[in-house]
Amino acid sequence: MEKNSNIASLPIGCTLDRYLISGFIKNFAITLLVTTLLYFIVEFFDRINVLLRSDTPFWTIIRYYSFKLPLLVSRVIGFSALFATLSFLGTLSHNHEITAMRSGGISIFRISLPLLLLSVLISLSTFFWNEGLVPIFTRQALYIYKTEVKKKQIRSIIGTKDIWIRGEGTFIRVDHFDAKKSVLEGVSIYLLNRDFSLRGLIETPWARWNGSHWETKGATEWLFLPDGQMKPKPRQSNSTLPLLETPEDFKLLARKSTEFSFFDLQKQIADLKGKGFEATEYEVDLQAKMALPWLSSLMVLLAIPFGLRRRPGGGIALSLGLAMLFNLGYWFLLGFTISLGHSGALPPWIAAWLPNLILALVAIFFSTAEE
Repeated sequence: MEKNSNIASLPIGCTLDRYLISGFIKNFAITLLVTTLLYFIVEFFDRINVLLRSDTPFWTIIRYYSFKLPLLVSRVIGFSALFATLSFLGTLSHNHEITAMRSGGISIFRISLPLLLLSVLISLSTFFWNEGLVPIFTRQALYIYKTEVKKKQIRSIIGTKDIWIRGEGTFIRVDHFDAKKSVLEGVSIYLLNRDFSLRGLIETPWARWNGSHWETKGATEWLFLPDGQMKPKPRQSNSTLPLLETPEDFKLLARKSTEFSFFDLQKQIADLKGKGFEATEYEVDLQAKMALPWLSSLMVLLAIPFGLRRRPGGGIALSLGLAMLFNLGYWFLLGFTISLGHSGALPPWIAAWLPNLILALVAIFFSTAEE
C-alpha cells in the first residue's frame, strides 16, 4: 500500500515524465513536419495557376514559398499538437501501458500533467514565433507576390500610422483605407510643380470609389502663390479627386494583420482611434493574436480524455478522424465569430476568445464525464 502511494505521488521530472515527454515530442515533431508539408502542397497548387500565367521565375517561386513557411507552420501547430496527443496516447493504450500506470495507482491527471505542461510551453513558443518571425516573413512574401508575381510597382512609404504614395505630380497621404467599402479616410494631396515645388494642397475627410473615380464632399483646396502665401480655391460640394490610383492599388499598399506584430498592431489601433477612425477589425485581430497561440494547449486538453480512455483498436485512422473533426470545428467557429467581430456584432475580445472558451468547456466536460 505504501509502495502504491509513493508511485501515485511521483515528483515532476521523474522517469515516467521523461518517457511521456520524449514520446510526445517525437510524435509532435513528425506530425508537424508532415502536416506542414501537406499544407504547403495545398497552398502551392492553390497558387500554381497564377504563378504559371505570370511566367514567374522558378527562383522567385522558391523565395515566395520560403518566406511563407513560418505562417504555414503557425497555422498547423494546433492540429499537430492534437493529433500527436491522440496518436501517442492511443499507442500507449494499445500497448496496455495506460492500464499498467493506472494499476500502479497513478491518476489520469498525473499521467496527463507532463503533456499539459509541455503544451503550455508550445503555446508560449507559438506566440513568440508569431511575433518574431511570421510578420517579417509574411511581409516579404506578400511583397514578392505583389511586385514579382503580379507585376505591380508599389510606390509607397508605409508605416504603422499612415500611407504615403508618390503619384503623377503629386504626393498623397491617406490616414486609413477601408478595403471593404473602397473608402479613403483623411486624404491630403500635395500638388507639385515640375521642379517639385509645392503649388497646391487638397484636403478631404473621405473619398469613395464609384467605379471610375474618387468622389468626395467637403474637400478644401489651397493654392501656393510664388510669394509663399496660400490662397483658398473654391471647389464644388460634390467633386472628384485627381487620383489615378484605384482601390486595387491601395489594396496592394494595405497591410494585413499577419504583417503586424502584436505591438505594431497596438500602435496602429491607437493611431486610428486618435484620428477618430474605426479600428474594430484591428481590435478583433489583436485579440486573435493572443487567443490563437493557446490553441495547442486546448487541443491537448481536449485530446487527453479521448486518448487515455480509448479502448485498444482504431489506431491512426481514428486519431486522424478525431483530429480533423475537432480542428475543422474550431476553425469554422473561429471564422464565424471573427466575422461577427469585424462587423461589430460581437465585442473584439468575445469574437476572438469565444472559440477557445467553448473548446475548453468541451474538454473539461469529457475529462470529468467518466470521473
